[in-house]
Amino acid sequence: MSKKDEPVRPEARLPKGLFDTSASELRATADMLAKIRVVFESYGFEPLDTPAIEYADALGKFLPDQDRPNEGVFSFKDDDDQWLSLRYDLTAPLARYVAVNYHSLPKPFRRYQSGAVWRNEKPGPGRFRQFTQFDADTVGAASIAADAELCMLAADTLEKLGIPRRSYVIKVNSRKVLDGLLEAIALEGEDSTSKRLSVLRAIDKLDRLGEEGVRALLGKGRKDDSGDFTKGAGLEPEAIERVMTFVGRNVIGVGRDEVAGKRPLNDMERVGPFEFMDNYRTLEHWTNRIGGSPLGDEGIAELRQLVACCEAAGYGSKRIRIDSSVVRGLEYYTGTVFEADLTFEVIDDKGRFVRFGSVGAGGRYDGLIGRFLGDVVPATGFSVGVSRLLSALIALRRVDLSTVRGPVVVLVLDRDRIADYQRHAQDLRKAGIRAELYLGEAGMKAQMKYADKRGSPCVVIQGGDERVKGEVTIKDLIEGAEASKAIADNVAWREERPGQFTVPETDLVNAVRGVLARHKA
Repeated sequence: MSKKDEPVRPEARLPKGLFDTSASELRATADMLAKIRVVFESYGFEPLDTPAIEYADALGKFLPDQDRPNEGVFSFKDDDDQWLSLRYDLTAPLARYVAVNYHSLPKPFRRYQSGAVWRNEKPGPGRFRQFTQFDADTVGAASIAADAELCMLAADTLEKLGIPRRSYVIKVNSRKVLDGLLEAIALEGEDSTSKRLSVLRAIDKLDRLGEEGVRALLGKGRKDDSGDFTKGAGLEPEAIERVMTFVGRNVIGVGRDEVAGKRPLNDMERVGPFEFMDNYRTLEHWTNRIGGSPLGDEGIAELRQLVACCEAAGYGSKRIRIDSSVVRGLEYYTGTVFEADLTFEVIDDKGRFVRFGSVGAGGRYDGLIGRFLGDVVPATGFSVGVSRLLSALIALRRVDLSTVRGPVVVLVLDRDRIADYQRHAQDLRKAGIRAELYLGEAGMKAQMKYADKRGSPCVVIQGGDERVKGEVTIKDLIEGAEASKAIADNVAWREERPGQFTVPETDLVNAVRGVLARHKA
């Protein structure tokens, strides 16, 4: 057959912004989710699952009004010519669920959910079009105590996963306070909605883009490293300066070096590059800056209540901190907003110091469910960014993907005795041990390499001699690998057979259990 006549084969390629997940990553993720679930359930939250696809108009008012609702979401039409979209987050589907079942649900209604979400956005380093979230939400509670509880839950979750205190901070702000600031720069009314949202989204990027990048987005716009241009909010220089003065780090504004030049940094100051006030001093400072705005004053009063709730439960300013830079980009937030921020630095593959920053966020969204019901339904929630948090745990060495072990592999030395080998594998499974019968066609050497690639803790071997004696040989691959490092001679290795021992066939299960216990596999 000529090249001209060869069939056209599809190119095996991964779509941009998506990723494959290995077995070790899946197991590590499942273990992490189980720990998060324990914390969420300890606060009384119950599980819920909603579909990945919703009607596009149910996902929220942040969707654009155009023929195809593809701004930020992946959408398609169904047979009834209605637009469907992959869920953007887990909160909008929850709002639809509560609206449908409102009269039968206990109130407050407390639920947690884990699942994939999709964003139709430009992918980049650390930014994907599909990722997993783990949410906890309280619906039907107007009390600021519900927001305080989620901030405490966020702190407990990070500590449950092994992130020590002073390596994280839960940063808290209020959209009411921010709206008070926007009133102060004359951004009020429906005519200013688009510009207000642009300002909030710009402030929300402070950690990622720095002050220079935020200033550009508050003004005419910003061009990123790839050359793409993002239109700015179009504020006048005086308004930009007022916003940046308010958003400046809490709020004394002296850098790490300047403080260190005067005196040693204390624990509170070590969590970031600036000196921070305690929460009550920060709120007093805000009052002086935006006092007189009824909405801003209301937000500050609510934050004072939140701080009081948290401190009474033992969560002080070093763990839960009022921070003016927290915004949250979604428009449906109406009150308290918060982020779980990792403060430690790690060295990346290029030898640079980097911070993971936010690994979870949330806030109050009292208007989202009311879109369906016509009445205000108070709600607040917190969402964990699962993939980003797992990466942080790996960097902290709280998770080691190389230690995730595969199944015990039963080798096949005589293909006429495949039924006997299958019985060995089944005996192990009945005892609760992960076991696999080798189903390939290769010889013993290749089977051993296969077991190594599978991450197997040990293999089970029974040749003709072992069968006659009623025995099986167990080869401990972990111990054998360690012992063989000290043996340079192949002859010596064959004679010593490190990590290998023989037991009666009736002791197979106990022998394998011993290997697994020794390595905690």
